[in-house]
Amino acid sequence: MRNPFSLKTISVAIAAFSVASVASAAGLDRSGQDITAFLQDGLYAEAVYTYIDADVTGKDRSGNKIDDIAESYDFFRYGVKADVNDTFSFGILYDEPFGAAADYVGNNNFVAQGNVDNSTQYLTQGNYTSFDDLRSDFVDARNNALTEARNAQNFAQQAGQAQQNGNLAEAGRLAALAKAAEADALEFKAEAEKLGAPLNAVNSELNTKGEGTNVEVRTESISAILGAKFGANKEFQIYGGPVAQQVQADVKLRGLAYGLANGYTAHISSDKDIGWLAGLSYSKPDIALKAALTYRSEIDHTLPIYEQYPVAGISKGGDIDITTPKSVNFDFQTGINPTTLATAKVRWVPWGDFAIVPPVYNQVSKNLTQDDIGLPLVSYDDDQWLVELGLAKRLSPALAVSGNIGWDSGAGNPVTSLGPIEGYYSAGLGAKYNVTDNWAISAGGKYLWFGDAKGQLPTKQAVADFEDNNGYVLGVKLSYQAAQ
Repeated sequence: MRNPFSLKTISVAIAAFSVASVASAAGLDRSGQDITAFLQDGLYAEAVYTYIDADVTGKDRSGNKIDDIAESYDFFRYGVKADVNDTFSFGILYDEPFGAAADYVGNNNFVAQGNVDNSTQYLTQGNYTSFDDLRSDFVDARNNALTEARNAQNFAQQAGQAQQNGNLAEAGRLAALAKAAEADALEFKAEAEKLGAPLNAVNSELNTKGEGTNVEVRTESISAILGAKFGANKEFQIYGGPVAQQVQADVKLRGLAYGLANGYTAHISSDKDIGWLAGLSYSKPDIALKAALTYRSEIDHTLPIYEQYPVAGISKGGDIDITTPKSVNFDFQTGINPTTLATAKVRWVPWGDFAIVPPVYNQVSKNLTQDDIGLPLVSYDDDQWLVELGLAKRLSPALAVSGNIGWDSGAGNPVTSLGPIEGYYSAGLGAKYNVTDNWAISAGGKYLWFGDAKGQLPTKQAVADFEDNNGYVLGVKLSYQAAQ
């Protein structure tokens, strides 16, 4: 008797669902690190394109409108899997697991306006009411420091000549004048440095007029996986392998919201490091059941970084340590009837352990925190949980449709102003059409209702509110599966 729940009969449905169940909002999560391509039967290959467009608007704490800061974002995913025999399988997966794309524009506290007279937080640091007074006192202090340093040098030379001529009294007098001039030079230098911080911030506000706060993060990963099946009917499989990952990022902080960090710029150059994944799967073909639990390790990166911090007068290169988070994915499907599948996905990522800590930014922040820890540029308070439930229905031998609903917990609220989203609810639809016995094309979409969020600085100061925002995800997949 033919098995009515044959995976070959209804696998058309589950493949349609997978296109519409990508993209996450918590932390820097993007692809969801899907591994289902490796869990397909026989020889299988896929190429997936995903496009994300979100509308994230709000108001800064001055009441200014913040137009949409979320730039559209797209990425690719590729996978190929083959069986060596009925026990061993191998696969290669490519995805872009983490990322961010935000850009502030308009007239708000996240855009450099170039309005010095209104930049009171820069001026009040030195008890000034105008930029001209601040600049005048800085120039005087700097020039006085240079003058006294030259005086000290001249008095020291004259004292040496007087000592050589045997005029010890005159040598002593000149040496005392040199010491006093040196002390005055140091005092004027300290005053110039004190005034230089707000002056540099004001200059940055002028020089970056019209520039908005901007962040872009990109990652790429390649996973090489080897699997081995065991059990009486080969129903269990263990799998694992190395993961090569590349990270790069650019950050610009602009506007009054960032205080003396206005004008800060960082470029993190790409570099590759290695992690690993491991998992266990179970299948029961007679009811079209498949379940898989996959763990991905943290990946430690040491990346070249170049930072500019105008208020501190620092422009320098160095290294930054970034650890991308570990994760656990659970994928499940089971047949309900000969043409219908129920599906579930659960994902956990401990974003509460993640931080980006640029060395210059962190060092300067210690003046604010008055400790040896300082502040990160980006961090999160909570871990992410993602849950998606769906149904997939085969309508004909060539066509299937699917639907899903989802919930993402987010990674805390308030959250960084560089990505102010507090999780989401979602609903998605997908369809798959078998062009031939081997080739198929799938398409899907998902609508996202974002949770309201408060944007905050690393100091935990809330600086903006983001409410009633939404977005959508579109995906298309081309797949090949050899006949069984």
